[in-house]
Amino acid sequence: MSHTLYPLKRQRLQRSELAVPASNPAMIDKAALGPADYVFLDLEDAVAPPEKEQARRNCIQALNDIDWAARGKTVSVRINGLDTHYMYRDVVDVMEQAGSRVHTLLVPKVGVPGDLYMVEAMVNQIEMAKGFTTRVGLEALIETALGMANVEAIAQFGGRLEALHFGVADFAASMRARTTNIGGLNPDYPGDQWHAAIARMVTACRAYGLRPIDGPFGDFSDPEGYRAGARRAAALGCEGKWAIHPSQVSLANEVFSPTEAEVTRARRIIEELRAAEAQGKGAASLDGKMIDAASERMARNVLVIAEAISGR
Repeated sequence: MSHTLYPLKRQRLQRSELAVPASNPAMIDKAALGPADYVFLDLEDAVAPPEKEQARRNCIQALNDIDWAARGKTVSVRINGLDTHYMYRDVVDVMEQAGSRVHTLLVPKVGVPGDLYMVEAMVNQIEMAKGFTTRVGLEALIETALGMANVEAIAQFGGRLEALHFGVADFAASMRARTTNIGGLNPDYPGDQWHAAIARMVTACRAYGLRPIDGPFGDFSDPEGYRAGARRAAALGCEGKWAIHPSQVSLANEVFSPTEAEVTRARRIIEELRAAEAQGKGAASLDGKMIDAASERMARNVLVIAEAISGR
């Protein structure tokens, strides 16, 4: 193991992340009562330009009126992009009026670490000016060719950054990929065309202590397609996936939750290794398979998630 280590910045249960347009208060209320681990109130793509200001007001009211943490949820706000004139008011108004109530800000289309520096500097100043004792985290959407080309540098930003999300739709547009699918498989491609991108983002996250989250699957009438995409993301190390429709929340929770059999096996691995250790052995056998210290690290990953779920 290298002497240079980046432990996980912050553990948050993030199996399902429900996207909710802040322009629709009724949807916000439903999201607060639903089973999603994470809810992000969207001020960006889901809100038309004429509705931006009202959506921002709705967002602030929902943050102040609803006790999201008491309902076992993390609440995030996706601000508008740094290339728009909406972004600065999103940060200023949300932070000044509800900065002690929001848990994270989701920054879209991050291309270089300096994009996060700008948002962090504003958040720092507002928290100091308002005397907030809470600390708002940052999450970054990797959804452009520039962002993916710089994903390792972005992951090393430090500060408030907690997680990276893969934004497949904008990434496909940025790459000029021959698809109009959001997150689904392309029949003209022999396999998963997003495998390399997600794997690269997950590697950057795990190297620098961030949570990797998979993005949307557009066809909410195809639960099996959603499940398949979620399983592929989980296999690569993602901790959760977006839900663009409430029906997708339970699917994400299902895929990203360890099964009872997985939890039992994880506990047995640790028990067998402790017994082997007492006999002066560094490895053991379980169900006819060799297990060692790496097995224990994998087992503990399973147990961390199981404990987070049980404590929700």
